[in-house]
Amino acid sequence: MFWPLLIAAVIFYASSRSHVPAPGLTRVDDKIGHFAAYGLLASLLCRALGGSWRGALIALLLASAYGASDEWHQSFVPGRHSDIADWVADTLGAAVAVVLYAGFGRYRRLLETPLWRQGKA
Repeated sequence: MFWPLLIAAVIFYASSRSHVPAPGLTRVDDKIGHFAAYGLLASLLCRALGGSWRGALIALLLASAYGASDEWHQSFVPGRHSDIADWVADTLGAAVAVVLYAGFGRYRRLLETPLWRQGKA
């Protein structure tokens, strides 16, 4: 459970900042960031919970609840506000990640194979 907790701590730290820089490439950079961060969190939770569909559902619920609590937390940070669209992006990212992780063994094996072994098999 180290990695999911570390990612959750990084998310908490970032949401505690009054300003989080974004690349500014598109008008939805923020939502892409939410989607990716919570997808990573949910993948790590799913892996920690065994990668089954039951674990995937629990991972999705945990990541979505953490996203909601993070939005509430941001409402207390000067210069930040709570946004339901951010929570939706969090939950969608988590949902896509757990479906890919639990539903596609080849994808899961790709994620779990060390980079130095990717070309060998």
